[in-house]
Amino acid sequence: MMSLPGSSATNLLRVLFLGLSTLATTAARAEPELHVPAGLARLQAVEGEEVVLPAWYTLRGEVSSTQPWEVLTLQWFLKQEGKELDQVLSYISRTVSSQPRVSLVYPMPSRNVSLRLQSLQEKDSGSYSCTVNVQDSQGVNRGHSSKTLELNVLVPPAPPSCHLLGVPHVGTNVTLSCQSPRSKPAAQYQWERPPPSAQVFFAPILDAIHGSLSLKNLSTSMSGVYICKAYNEVGSARCNVTLEVSTRSIGASVVAGAVMGTLIGLGLLAGLVLLYQHRDKAIEEPANNIKEDATAPRTLLWPKGSDTLSKNGTLSSVTSARALRPPHGPPKPVNTYASTPTPSLTSQAGSSPRLPWTDGPPSQPISPNPGGVSSSALSRMGAIPVMVPTQNHAGSLV
Repeated sequence: MMSLPGSSATNLLRVLFLGLSTLATTAARAEPELHVPAGLARLQAVEGEEVVLPAWYTLRGEVSSTQPWEVLTLQWFLKQEGKELDQVLSYISRTVSSQPRVSLVYPMPSRNVSLRLQSLQEKDSGSYSCTVNVQDSQGVNRGHSSKTLELNVLVPPAPPSCHLLGVPHVGTNVTLSCQSPRSKPAAQYQWERPPPSAQVFFAPILDAIHGSLSLKNLSTSMSGVYICKAYNEVGSARCNVTLEVSTRSIGASVVAGAVMGTLIGLGLLAGLVLLYQHRDKAIEEPANNIKEDATAPRTLLWPKGSDTLSKNGTLSSVTSARALRPPHGPPKPVNTYASTPTPSLTSQAGSSPRLPWTDGPPSQPISPNPGGVSSSALSRMGAIPVMVPTQNHAGSLV
């Protein structure tokens, strides 16, 4: 049996001890370091699909390890503009907790901590940060590490709506409008005509940002189906509108409008005439009513002294002035006892007061024009002359 010299055995034992010491020191100094693939820090995905946010960690200074020996604490957070930090998944004390549609790609324990998002929605866009914290089997903290990834969820255009703006007559102008209610990024638009009249439209008649197509000086050959395509980088949608150009000319429209305007004007004129006639009639009727219902002017009665005395001294009826009016010529002055005439006066019931008898000469007749008023003036004022008999000395009438 061959034996090693004493010095060689001592050197071998020393090498083995140094190797074990190095491994122990490396394990004690190992720190976690999180990694993401180069160029995948900013991700884009389409709404309705799923996406994986890749991430894994290593222990800095570790040579190799078939199974993780450390105790891991893992957290995923979502940060959106204008909102608070939201935790979407956590792995603590060997227990996974997550929001709906969120899960880990690999089961724990694992150093691959990639996150899976399913049935994506636009609200899932934002900044996702991953944080790992490592402890050894004795509970000694070895450190922590974190990384951030950006996710942008794109939305294909929703089905647009097509509209025709204007009246499609020959020679007129119309606009075809197309708009998608939802799209991320904003949709662009393209108008075209299918075969057999295939045609693709471009600016300036096409507004690709707002989706409008301007058709000017229409003709019957422009009738047909027009298709609008709304599209962005992740999808597209379509709608169509049918254009039927009428042969009705502009001149016929102008004539029809002029006729209608003339009829309306005549109707308004007739209405004004009837209104004025009705107003004039309404003004005349109150005037006629006032004339018919007016009270006759009040006449003054004869004074008692103007009554004709009968032979027996009683008051007789006053003879009608018209009967006493002379047939021709101006009225002659007569003796009267009053200056105001009256048409007739019925004799009073009962006896009248008697006038005193006098023996002297007969009284002078009273002037027919009292107050200096002429007979012609009295006639114009409506006075009627009356012939009154006089008495003689014996008291008889003359």
